[in-house]
This record gives sequence, structure tokens and C-alpha cells, in this order.
Amino acid sequence: MTNAKYIPDPMGSYQSDDCVFLLRDLSTESLEMSNEERERLIQSGTHYSEMLPIEYQPSKEYLNLFHQTLEEYAKRIAIAVGVVAEQIKMQKSLGNLVLVSLARAGTPIGVLIKRYLQEHYNENIPHYSISIIRGKGFDETAISYILEKHPDANIQFIDGWTGKGAITKELDQSCVIYNEKHGTQIDSDLAVLADPGHCSSLYGTREDFLIPSACLNSTVSGLVSRTILNENLLAKGDFHGAKFYEEFRSDDVSNLYIDKISAYFQHIADEVQSILVERLLEDTTPTWLGMKAVETIQKEMEIPDANLIKPGIGETTRVLLRRVPWKILINPKCIDDLEHVLLLAKDKNIPIEEYPNMSYSCCGLIKRV
Repeated sequence: MTNAKYIPDPMGSYQSDDCVFLLRDLSTESLEMSNEERERLIQSGTHYSEMLPIEYQPSKEYLNLFHQTLEEYAKRIAIAVGVVAEQIKMQKSLGNLVLVSLARAGTPIGVLIKRYLQEHYNENIPHYSISIIRGKGFDETAISYILEKHPDANIQFIDGWTGKGAITKELDQSCVIYNEKHGTQIDSDLAVLADPGHCSSLYGTREDFLIPSACLNSTVSGLVSRTILNENLLAKGDFHGAKFYEEFRSDDVSNLYIDKISAYFQHIADEVQSILVERLLEDTTPTWLGMKAVETIQKEMEIPDANLIKPGIGETTRVLLRRVPWKILINPKCIDDLEHVLLLAKDKNIPIEEYPNMSYSCCGLIKRV
């Protein structure tokens, strides 16, 4: 099914058994631009996947905050991983299960789910990380590669969190297109650690709480950049690309993050089972509640394009790290989860406004340029 000349490049700082990135290494290319330059290009029609932001190098204070939040939230994240992993096991046979995380926010979560299933069920489940790009779909070459390696694969897609649900919709559409082309029956269900947007039925929690891997970029995601789809650099039909930031090796906390959380897996069985019992009684049908909140914000603040609104802690952090923010809306009830957002906003002199009428802890608004 795959074209034999397309073999992925070795990439990433995870243990080779934890994750295989299906990407083309573009480390020698100069793709980084300032946030201001990228914002002008994006808002004038250039696709965001053709270039990269300059990787944010955190201050000592911000790094300390990452380690502090990892200590505070590791058990909470481990429980959410256990809850979503157990649901995956209920819905799909472990015998032919293949975990496919969406680079890059999904990658650490995919590693954690793999580790959880290994620890509790002694099953070494294959885990790949592939590219999916809004408006372009997932990397079809990567999916074909997986199906060639695992012809009977029951694929489970994984991401870190939901925002407005754009990637959920992109994944649904990609699976429809791929299945029609290849006569396959790939299931587009997306498992996420956190679903504050209420657009997935397979989730660890719907609370919009801080996932520490959202605080950093490549240094908590295997030293891999955001994925790239630039036809000037990639042959037609090749894998999507990314850069491997070997130069940040000394700052890499990718494996520390995984080890810190997975250390709790043997101690959380009671909490996981308790949540699962409740979850089985709940109606988990997506209501797209988050998108409704976004529509309200868009109307009230007269924002012309919903793509300028990025809801949730993970997306707000991305706005602060790699876009040009206009202001940050915060839900005052969730202030205890927002220390790193407030610190980044202060560093960049971005206004903060209280906005309690949303299902999210916060929301990043991008400046029109």
C-alpha cells in the first residue's frame, strides 16, 4: 500500500519503543520566523504549516513553574490517562490495537497511554505519531505505512486536548476521504486527555485543567517541531515534515515528563475505576459546548474570524508562545490553574480580562494584523 521509497526518518528523543514518528526530517531547512512575521503571512493567506515559529526558550522562572506544576498535577494526569486508556481497552481489542497520536500535543499522551496499557495488561501496543494539519488533513502516507506494517490494525487516534473541535472535524473528514480511496474502515474516534470543548466521547476528563506538556514546545514533545507541509520542501506523496531540535537536548524534559506521570500508574487503580463507573452512566455524546462559547465570544467582541479565538488552557498557551495575542480571557473560577498563562501574559504585556461565561478556564484572542 505504501510507496517503498518513503521511509520515515529516525526522529525524536523518546525511547524507540515508546514512539515512532512518521515524519520527514527537515532540520537543515530554515523555516522559523518571528511571531509578528508569521501572523502577517497567516492572516494574509499563507498556510501556517508552511513555516515554523521560533521555539520559545523559557525563562528560569517559567521552567521552575513547569516543574512545579508537573509535581502538582502528575497524579491527576495519570488518573485521566488511566480513565481514557481503560475506555480504549473496552472499545477495542488490545490484540490488534495501534495507537496513533497526533503530533505534537498528542504525542506525550500517546506515550503515556502506551505505558499504562503495558503496565496494567502487559501488552506492548505499537505507537506512532503522525501529522495532521487544519485544512489539509492527516498524513495519508503515514496511515498507509501503518497499515502496511499492521494489516489488521485497529487504529486509535490520540490528542492532548480539544479546543473548538477543529482537529476532531479534520480527522473525521480525513478518515472519510482515506476510507473512500483505499476501501478501508478506519475509525475516526479521537481519544483525548482533556475534552473541555465537549467534542469527543472518549476522554480522561472534561475539566480544562493544566496539562504541563502544554506549557512547553519541543522540549516536552521529543524535541520535535510542529509539523510542516510545504510543497517546496517535500516530494509529492512523501511524509509530512518536522524539525528535530538536537540543539535543545540539554533542556529536554520529554522523558522526565513521561516517567514522572507513569510512576503513579501502579497507585491509581481505585480512582480510575471509580471514575469509570460514573463515566459508564453518563451521556458522553459530544455537544460541542465549547464551540457555542466561542460563537458567543466572537459575537460579543465583534471578532470577524473564529480562527482568531483559541479556547482552553492548551490553546491559550499556544497563542502566547507562537502567535500575536490581542488579549487573554480568564474564567475567575479557574484562576488556580492559570499561573503559567498569567506569567506569560505578564512577560509579553498582554491584557487580561475576566470572562466567566465559558466552559473553558481561559481563552486566547489573536490580534488582527
